[in-house]
Amino acid sequence: MLKTLGAQIKEFKKDSFLTPVFMILEVLMETIIPLMMASIIDKGVNAGDIQHIYKVGGIMVVAAAIGLFAGMMGGRYGAKASAGFARNLREAMFNNIQTFSFANIDKFSTAGLVTRMTTDVTNIQNAYQMILRMFTRAPASMICAMVMAFTINARLACIYLVAVIILGILLFLIMSHATKYFQQAFPKYDELNASVQENVSAIRVVKAYVREDYEKNKFVKASENIYKIFVKAEGVVALNSPVMMFAVYGCILAISWIGAKMIIGTGSVALTTGKLMSLLNYCMSILMSLMMLSMVFVMLTMSIASAERICEVLNEKS
Repeated sequence: MLKTLGAQIKEFKKDSFLTPVFMILEVLMETIIPLMMASIIDKGVNAGDIQHIYKVGGIMVVAAAIGLFAGMMGGRYGAKASAGFARNLREAMFNNIQTFSFANIDKFSTAGLVTRMTTDVTNIQNAYQMILRMFTRAPASMICAMVMAFTINARLACIYLVAVIILGILLFLIMSHATKYFQQAFPKYDELNASVQENVSAIRVVKAYVREDYEKNKFVKASENIYKIFVKAEGVVALNSPVMMFAVYGCILAISWIGAKMIIGTGSVALTTGKLMSLLNYCMSILMSLMMLSMVFVMLTMSIASAERICEVLNEKS
């Protein structure tokens, strides 16, 4: 399946390569900014060194500008690669469908072929863009932030580790439950398209036999089936947000409480106000990266069913 789909990337290999490069560059810029913020607070504000503030602040502006440029270029190349990949898939499917016999068309049905060239290709396009951007950005951001957090203070960074493990298990359970509904949705699209096609191509027959009410009820039923499945799936996916927010704010409270005690209670130089601010920034970065990964895996699970349906058409011989 991967070989069949990968063959359609063709002239967009360069864009597919540059997108992860720019996304990693953006992550690196975002990772070093909290460290510079900690330096400004500890060595500039607390020490009253205005020159240090200007110097490090200027470097932060440059780093932010580089990160902004990298993010824009990553989005541009990612959109070009995914849209071009989808274009090649549709073209390859259309060309192969032109060689089909009536037996091949009956095997897939006209409605099924329409669904594969529209909904399924769109799912593949979105999944490919998420792989190039979010699936590259999220692990890189999580790893860099985790390394920097342990470099600053290993004791407080352990809070991240516990939260990531618990949150990862919960998100996996939510995701695995939601994908069952997504996999059931795509065959329902075939039924919906079949109902539309029958009414468009045989409208005179429907009117001649006064079957308008029957066809309307048939279409409403097909639409209702899709609606119910997606409501269930999205209802499960919606649990990601409260679970994520609970983990984020729980980590912030724990880090703030323990970190404040380490700064004030013991007066230890192992943790300063600037370092505590950096740890809080890394907290958001780590947990949001895990949230992005969960959404990527949901999209990938949806696209696997679409990819299999597309490969069936591409590999079909007349």
